[in-house]
Amino acid sequence: MLTFIPYENPTYFGILAIALLPIVIGLLCGKRFHWYETLISFFFLVLIFGGSKLTQGIALIAYLVYEVLLVWGYTTYRKSRNQTGIFVGAVILAILPLVVVKLTPAINGTQSIIGFLGISYLTFKVVQTIMESRDGVLKKFEPWFFIQFLVFFPTISSGPIDRYRRFKRDYDHVPSQDKYLKLLQKGVHNIFLGFVYKYMLSYLFGTLMLPKIEHQALMAHGMSWSLVGVMYVYSMYLFFDFAGYSLFAIGTSYFMGVETPINFNAPFKSHNIKEFWNRWHMTLSFWFRDFIYMRLVFFLMKHKVFKSPKTTANVTYIINMTIMGFWHGVTWYYISYGILHGVALVVNGWWLRYKKKHQDKLPHNKFTELFATFITFNFVCFTFLLFSGFLNTMLFAK
Repeated sequence: MLTFIPYENPTYFGILAIALLPIVIGLLCGKRFHWYETLISFFFLVLIFGGSKLTQGIALIAYLVYEVLLVWGYTTYRKSRNQTGIFVGAVILAILPLVVVKLTPAINGTQSIIGFLGISYLTFKVVQTIMESRDGVLKKFEPWFFIQFLVFFPTISSGPIDRYRRFKRDYDHVPSQDKYLKLLQKGVHNIFLGFVYKYMLSYLFGTLMLPKIEHQALMAHGMSWSLVGVMYVYSMYLFFDFAGYSLFAIGTSYFMGVETPINFNAPFKSHNIKEFWNRWHMTLSFWFRDFIYMRLVFFLMKHKVFKSPKTTANVTYIINMTIMGFWHGVTWYYISYGILHGVALVVNGWWLRYKKKHQDKLPHNKFTELFATFITFNFVCFTFLLFSGFLNTMLFAK
């Protein structure tokens, strides 16, 4: 049996178009066929996790059973009690499979047997559901809908990361014909733009240019203009490849009447690093902001760990981004990438406060804005070079 990586094969798009047709017709007629959506979700999960990836498919099923029972148990408990220890325990148990998957390669150099494509993004959804239940925001937990939310096939492999209540609003309602026609228009636009990004620009930078310029940089044995070229070419490849995938996922969601949030908003136009994280991989950035950064700030301030709110924010920035680095992988370059962005957010916060205090003395015009964008862009590209692991390859090549 053939298996597919989502949006990586022309045949996948052909199957997708045929599968979506009944959904489109139904929504245009004012009806949502939940039974059919469940059927094609199962069908695409088989395409993604069947055949040669059957082990991953079994791991996915075991993971779903484990997490659904965990969240069901916690939400049932939360109706009558709210002990912090139980909540923390539930969160730890929720992320435990992901921790095992991330640590296994670092410990014994092999992939974990419980890992599967998209485990990170499913775990983010599980943790946010537990936290929103604890906050009292999520009043009712529906196990079957929760499974649908977790394995929503357009976004299962790499996001974007949706929120339980937002997804439920779309899932339970049928958009008006006028609104759905606009969603279809945006969906077609996103998919065609995704083709330009992933199959033209990503191919140009990642397949045609990157291997050649990496080879030149390795032959130079150290700092060289070729290494600078790797920095920029890899950054462009990373953006167009991931943004293209996200456009496919969002466009497919729109066809299904689900307004999955966008993931990228012209990130290389950012004037500072904080703005960059409000434009780059936005659903991940906002998830870390809402479920790690803000909660950690609240915890540190509540327990008066630091006297100054600024110190609290700065320490939390670094912790938050370091965790993000560890999430990418337990390697020095991923962790360094996270720490660098944490420090950059601290410096950025200081600069914004300084600029506000001395705004009458500091120039602000198109040149200063372009200069700020130039600095931000080059810093980001340098950290992407670090993130790529190519510097690690150069060290071992020596």
